[in-house]
Amino acid sequence: MKKSVLRKYAVLIATKGINVQKGQEVVINADLDQPEFIKILTEECYKAGAGKVTVEWSYQSLAKIHYRYRSLKTLAKVEEWEKAKYQHAVDVLPCRIYIESEDPDGLKGINRRKMAYAQQKRYPVIKPYRDKIENRDQWCIAAVPGKKWAKKLFPDLSVNQAVEKLWEAILMTSRVDDDPVQAWKNHNEDLRNRCNWLNSLGIEKLHYSSSNGTDLTVGLIRQGRFCGGEETSLQGYTFNPNIPSEECFTSPARGQADGIVYATKPLSYEGQLIENFNIRFEGGKAVEWHAEKNVELLTKMLTMDEGAAYLGECALVPFDSPINNSGILFYNTLFDENAACHLAMGEGFADCIEGFEELGLEKCRELGVNDSMIHVDFMIGSRDLNITATCFDGRQVPVFVNGNWA
Repeated sequence: MKKSVLRKYAVLIATKGINVQKGQEVVINADLDQPEFIKILTEECYKAGAGKVTVEWSYQSLAKIHYRYRSLKTLAKVEEWEKAKYQHAVDVLPCRIYIESEDPDGLKGINRRKMAYAQQKRYPVIKPYRDKIENRDQWCIAAVPGKKWAKKLFPDLSVNQAVEKLWEAILMTSRVDDDPVQAWKNHNEDLRNRCNWLNSLGIEKLHYSSSNGTDLTVGLIRQGRFCGGEETSLQGYTFNPNIPSEECFTSPARGQADGIVYATKPLSYEGQLIENFNIRFEGGKAVEWHAEKNVELLTKMLTMDEGAAYLGECALVPFDSPINNSGILFYNTLFDENAACHLAMGEGFADCIEGFEELGLEKCRELGVNDSMIHVDFMIGSRDLNITATCFDGRQVPVFVNGNWA
């Protein structure tokens, strides 16, 4: 891929993604797949005004070795230097960039029991730091091609050809054209208009139905609102948390979901794929689930903590979306969730509550925003998905008809 195009992408992430301000710190999390792009991105963050940029590298194969040889006690411990690092994030509020490129099957064979135990033990220590950062910082998730990810999508191409093909798909769906910054200004305005329409309805609950068997009703929070595209931190800085993004989303009311929903795309979770699964809800909680592949991993996900079995997000994405129209199944949630409507298990978003700035995190959770150590999106959109809103004033309003905006 031409460096001039990659630089446009880097500028987009630094300016519209995190919108780094003069003197702010930036932390970039990335795998080892595209060091040249990370170098470009780092430079563009500095050009945009960053005072300090730190890159934190990860490597799936190394993670598997750690989980194989470290004891449960060691894996579960949050070291003092880690606590100091989290406290630094609370004090400084660095902008965070997550660059995804992982192999969708890269953690296959990892010791799931060890991983779950470690995550569950570490979370109560990390959570207070996370809560203090919530909604205060700017962050952005974007992607670059990894070789194994590219070959998963394009197995008949050579490695170099597959990587180039995946670059093309990432840049196209991320609106990296002649002027990507302006393209995102226009896109944010479109998403904002759609959210304004949804919020004007006063929706009490949404009913999802599809010929695949989906028949689910989800209650919404009266004080809730739909958000999409550009967000604003409590510091007053706008940013785009996902590049790409096609969704208008809200956090549903905890305890108000009944029926069954069928996933329409595989879910890449912790470096492994869960395929052809469904979840049945009663009283808001997942009470039964099935999967043709990796049902044990699905069970682990839904039982990570008490909140993991409840919904944290309802997101509306037209079936006729740029990502879906690309014809590519990305095996990556950042892209696949923006190909069609999706739900998320686990943590909800406090900023989906009107006036959350004054209410605070705990009050938003009291109003019905779910709390959990996980937030996992799974895709439910299909060509014949219908979504009907029941409004607080009793009206029935079609929101989606045959997979697209009504």
